Parts: sequence; structure tokens; C-alpha cells
Amino acid sequence: MEKGDSTAIKFTSESSKERKGKAPLLAAPVMVATANTREDRGNKRGIAIFDFVLRLCAMVAALAAAITMGTTDQTLPFFTQFFRFQASYDDLPTFTFFVIANAITSSYLVLSIPFSIVSIIRPRAVGPRLLLIIFDTVMVALTTAAAASAAAIVYLAHKGNSSANWLAICQQYNDFCQRTSGAVVASFIAVVIFVFLVVLSALALRKS
Repeated sequence: MEKGDSTAIKFTSESSKERKGKAPLLAAPVMVATANTREDRGNKRGIAIFDFVLRLCAMVAALAAAITMGTTDQTLPFFTQFFRFQASYDDLPTFTFFVIANAITSSYLVLSIPFSIVSIIRPRAVGPRLLLIIFDTVMVALTTAAAASAAAIVYLAHKGNSSANWLAICQQYNDFCQRTSGAVVASFIAVVIFVFLVVLSALALRKS
């Protein structure tokens, strides 16, 4: 009986020591993991908020480019009964493509804003972010093509090409050239913002 009692007493004391010694060791990793999760969620939410702001800026830039180019029209003050000197954006298919492409881009950005808001509310959601990075990449290609082709025409309007007998027209159509140049610059700004949006989406997906 004495041996049995002593054995029971020893077993009870050992289990008490284990509980006292191991409880803090088990609690520490749980607290560290919770802190890391909160920090990661905060970083993702910050990226999502920055993404939302950039989308608004890109939408303004693309819309300004489309409106500026789409309303570009200049008529010279001197004309005769049979000839009227006028320059309009729709005289060139490249500028027409530019207007359509930037209108599509700005429309897409409007539609993408709800997905960006979802990423702010649920920063760890992968689906909306993956959808955005796919369509953002497509918009980068479309906007770059439109801006680059329009920039080539604007350059010819400013400098001309003596080899092809293309004359520089910006000395006569000064307002026309200024507006088209501004539209091209705004479109390239949208391209740069889109590149940042793709990088941000890739960074958010990498941390998922």
C-alpha cells in the first residue's frame, strides 16, 4: 500500500510539472502565428487600397485620352469656295483605333473597381486578384498598341518624312497637334499605371 501511494503521488506531481512547463511553450507559437497572419492581412489590404487608387488614376488618364482625341478637330481660317483645310481625328484610322482602345480601357477600369473593393474587404481572396491580373495584362497590350501607333502618327505630324514626301503639318494645325500629343501622353500614363497594377497583383498573389 505504501508503494502504491508513493507511486500515485509521484505521477500526480510529474503531470503538474508538465502542464506548468509545457503550457507556455505551446502558447508562444500560436501567438506568433496569429501576429504573422494579422500582419500579412494588413499588408494585403494596403496593397489592395493602393490598387484601388491606381485604378481610379488609370481610368481618368484613359478617359481623358479618349475624350481629348475624340474631340480633336481643327479647321484653318483660310479656305476657298472649293477647298476647306480641316484636320480631324477620324481622318486617320490610327487615331480612330486609339479612341476605341482607350474607351474600352476606361470602361474595363470602371468594371474592375468592384473586384478591387472585394480585394480590400477580403485581402486573402485569390479569385478576384487572379481575374484582375489576367485582364490587366490584356489591357496593357491593348493600350500600349494604341498609344504607340498614335505616337508614330503624331511624330510624323510634327517632323514629317522627306523620304516618303510626308510634310509636317503641325505648323499649320498647331491646336490639332497639341491635342493629339496630349492624348498620347495621357494614354502612356495609363500604360505605366497598368504595369504597376500587374506588379501589385502579382505581389499579392505571391504572398497568398
